[in-house]
Amino acid sequence: MRRTTQMDPLAVGGVIGDVVDAFESCVSLRIVYNNNSEVVNSLELKPSQIINQPRVDVGGDDFRALYTLIMVDPDAPSPNNPNMREYLHWLVMNIPGTTGASFGQEIVGYESPRPTAGIHRMVFVLFKQMRRQMIHPPRWRNNFNTRDFAMVYNLGSPVAALYFNCQRESGWGGRRILS
Repeated sequence: MRRTTQMDPLAVGGVIGDVVDAFESCVSLRIVYNNNSEVVNSLELKPSQIINQPRVDVGGDDFRALYTLIMVDPDAPSPNNPNMREYLHWLVMNIPGTTGASFGQEIVGYESPRPTAGIHRMVFVLFKQMRRQMIHPPRWRNNFNTRDFAMVYNLGSPVAALYFNCQRESGWGGRRILS
């Protein structure tokens, strides 16, 4: 079990605060694009590397436990003016523990990130569900709110999260952390 702290990459990268509150990570989450680009916190991936939805492996120790996976961009349309925060790229519910997202129910289909300005954080958040749930897809992808969604569907705190940085194909440089 990993508790988020100020030195945690999720806190340093602003995921804690912008997308979720501090939480204890207690379930493994592995995300791999194109069979070779594994998502690790603060890694940079280009749009050409993330065209297709990734393979997602959810840990846990009970096949009967169910999970919800959310992928958002808290920096849309631009980190300097994130007025579409959070942009929903993918939403999968009812994922059995010890399996992957392909075994869950896709509520909102995967949309490949295509940032046009600045360096965007693409955040995956995993929640453990209390029971199997049926929901209607959100009406739009922009201005999704992970915290509100978790509250409405009684998901509690996240059990895992990962993020990577993404910028347009010709972009270069690192993400500046403003303090």
